[in-house]
Amino acid sequence: MIEELFEIERDAQKDSVVHRLDARVKIAIAFAAIIALVAVPYSTMVYTIGAVFFCFFAFLWCCTRLSPVTYLKRLISIVPLWGVIIFFQIFLKNKYYTDYHTVLSLPLGISIYAESIEFAFILLVKFMVCISFIILLSSTTRMHDMLEGAARMGLPAEFALALGMMIRYLFVFGYMFRKINETLKTKCFDAFDRHLPYRYRLRQLGYMIGTMFIRSYEQGERVYTSMLCRGYGKDSYLFVQRKPLKGTEWAVLCFSLAFITVIPLAVWLTSFRLL
Repeated sequence: MIEELFEIERDAQKDSVVHRLDARVKIAIAFAAIIALVAVPYSTMVYTIGAVFFCFFAFLWCCTRLSPVTYLKRLISIVPLWGVIIFFQIFLKNKYYTDYHTVLSLPLGISIYAESIEFAFILLVKFMVCISFIILLSSTTRMHDMLEGAARMGLPAEFALALGMMIRYLFVFGYMFRKINETLKTKCFDAFDRHLPYRYRLRQLGYMIGTMFIRSYEQGERVYTSMLCRGYGKDSYLFVQRKPLKGTEWAVLCFSLAFITVIPLAVWLTSFRLL
């Protein structure tokens, strides 16, 4: 997980048309796409809207010049978080349907319904497209740029300061973890090696966690003391310089927002006329 964090930040340092866009533009596009898709009612028109949105995402991803394998790896890494939720939908009845038809009956009174399968697929489309735009945002925008963009868009100063500290020392924590992990590897220690005694592995992992905690605590004390010496107090805030958007960035933002707004309306009007 730590290595994946470093890899995402390395990808965000690369150069492309999408990378060079202001963070505010990418944040607005990602949030607009997510809000628009979430707002679409749970019906089969989600397939059409989701397909168009995914094509838009695929176009932007191609402009980043990042590998499709990178996208697939990050998408698959999130599957345990949302895949389980979607899977269990096929066994449940929800409020979006009135009649249910059993497809398969299992022991213990568990049944799989056709309508629940359809609902699970609709939820899958929404999850995939929303997560894809989040992956696009995180893979093309450095964390600090994302924080500055959010601050320019109106994020409260207190949140900006707290998030700024978290982002800054998250990587310090990551380097610390990597250093301890490499030290354990030089000693040929593997927590999953069954040839080693179970209690020995637990004790070594306990030492590692304790070392991480102590080092983090000491680092936090030193940083906080240094901040106080430099005038940090309750009225401190993260300074963010004003930065107007360029003409091309305004054009990309307006086109993207118009596209994201028009597509669901067009699909909804088309389906309404067919009814």
